[in-house]
Amino acid sequence: MKAVSPERQTLLIKSMQSTLSKLENAYKNMIEKGSNATLVKKRLDAVKIALDSLENAWHGADFSYEKENILEARKVIIGILPSVEKQHENAKEGSPQKTLLERRIASIEAAIEALDVHTINFK
Repeated sequence: MKAVSPERQTLLIKSMQSTLSKLENAYKNMIEKGSNATLVKKRLDAVKIALDSLENAWHGADFSYEKENILEARKVIIGILPSVEKQHENAKEGSPQKTLLERRIASIEAAIEALDVHTINFK
């Protein structure tokens, strides 16, 4: 993985935690309303694995997922990236939303890199 300062690591992990929290709330609300929450659940699971992967890479936290789950999480995370990039393009320059989206993009990219490292470890 690329070298990342401890301060940047903290920001990127917090961004991924924020994404996880938003997905947890969305999933809970959809279940309560009886909506189909399959996609949100899939993203929620992927973001959880991605967050665990970052915490493992940077802080040595436990990471014990099957290769198939890691590969699926990577695929889902990659699929989320274009919509976040599109939101970033449309956000007003200098706005807090633009900064949040920049961090979210960076955290997703770092998570993809961390997940790549984990899949290599299975080979």
